[in-house]
Amino acid sequence: MNRFLGMMVLLAGAFVPVAAQRLLNLDSCRSLALRNNKQLQVSKVKQDVADNLRRSARTKYLPHVSALGGYMHTSRELSILSDSQKEQLKGLGTTTATGLGAELGQTLGALPPATLAALGQMGLSLEGISQMVMPGLGNLATTLNGAGQQIVDAFRTDTRDVWAGSVMVTQPVFMGGSIIALNKLADLNEQFSRNSADAQLQSTLYTVDQAYWMVVSLTHKKRLAEAYLDLVEKLSSDVNKMIREGVATRSEGLSVEVKVNEAQMQVTKVNDGLSLSRMYLCQLCGLPLDDQVVLAEENVQDLLTDESVLSYNVQEAIDNRPEMHMLQNAVDMSRQVTRILKAGHLPQVALMGGYTVTNPNLFNSFEKKFGGMWNIGVLVRVPIWNWGDVAYKVRASKGATTIARLNMDEAREKMELQISQGQFRVNEAYKKLEMARTNITRAEENLRTANLGFEEGVIQSTTVMEAQTAWLQAQSQKIDAEIDVKLSQVNLKKALGTLAY
Repeated sequence: MNRFLGMMVLLAGAFVPVAAQRLLNLDSCRSLALRNNKQLQVSKVKQDVADNLRRSARTKYLPHVSALGGYMHTSRELSILSDSQKEQLKGLGTTTATGLGAELGQTLGALPPATLAALGQMGLSLEGISQMVMPGLGNLATTLNGAGQQIVDAFRTDTRDVWAGSVMVTQPVFMGGSIIALNKLADLNEQFSRNSADAQLQSTLYTVDQAYWMVVSLTHKKRLAEAYLDLVEKLSSDVNKMIREGVATRSEGLSVEVKVNEAQMQVTKVNDGLSLSRMYLCQLCGLPLDDQVVLAEENVQDLLTDESVLSYNVQEAIDNRPEMHMLQNAVDMSRQVTRILKAGHLPQVALMGGYTVTNPNLFNSFEKKFGGMWNIGVLVRVPIWNWGDVAYKVRASKGATTIARLNMDEAREKMELQISQGQFRVNEAYKKLEMARTNITRAEENLRTANLGFEEGVIQSTTVMEAQTAWLQAQSQKIDAEIDVKLSQVNLKKALGTLAY
């Protein structure tokens, strides 16, 4: 129906300059407001964030691969041999030759006289034998000293410059249920973001509907105020003529002029309120604040074209509310947090494997080139004692879950009350509208008879002003009742969670 009325207004305003006015109906205002609302855009971004967090949680089931590399320079190298051992090896030949020389001297000195006599007959003496052996011992010492130095050099590690790298693969096997709980938490967070977006959408529609009907109400009241001003101005003109004819007093004229001033003031107030309301509606719709917006219902005499009564089930309506879904998500998320904390009490098992390289490597002594090896293993972590830290956290998390559940129960009661109040207000609005329509008929007839009596000269101007005031109040009450019906219906739909575009 709103779209039909909007098309009628568009056709009726075909000759209005496009630059001067912008013709809108309720659906078009809703559409503009939904595109312009920044909080809805924030909700969409939050949904993207929640989706990425859910995808991230899924990766916890899969093996993770990491690489590590590094270089280190030290001021000293590692040494397998001590300083004393190095000195002993470097003097190995000298030590050996000295020992052999001393042993040879002792051996020769201990020879029996007969042996010495036999050596003498052969032309050998102890001194000669020593002179013959000593060069050989010198050569042996030099050779052994060189061999000792070679051993010392071979035991050098040269570890002042060390390169190392590793590639590791880790596959969780059992994490105490924390990964499963984390994924469920991510799913609930995604649902929460969607429900939050639905709640924000309904809030936006509720706000723009209120602003729309406020503009419509003030537009009709402006037209009513102008009509009332015309009535009192005509009455003022008639009274002034009567004053000039001498059939009315100056006091009557002043009373009518006061009414004219009041009517002018009322027109001014309505115009100011209408300008501010249009600016607010333009801001909600993302339009320039000075746009001349014309709404579809501004030229409709009977605003209430749909008087159907909403049918609903209270419990189903509450269960369908996005706010209730958000509260349920909060309870479920708190439970998953508790499960994650409980996992801190349980053992954790993971498979590990990788490849490690170093330079220098130890596979062929301290060889100055890269060398590596494969490795595989199992990592088991078993919590033993943490002074009750995890237990305290679990208790605190359970308390948070209880709070969330109580908040949800309280919200359910408030929503039930909100729905009942919304239905009551709709019924009251219909009753007020019916009474306002009855008053309109009476006020119009009263004004008509007052005008006839005034023209006939049998009724004073004060009676006419009273009839005009009663007519103004009746017309204003009718507009308020029609708008009240529209707003009460919007309130009820929001309470039922059925306010959607």
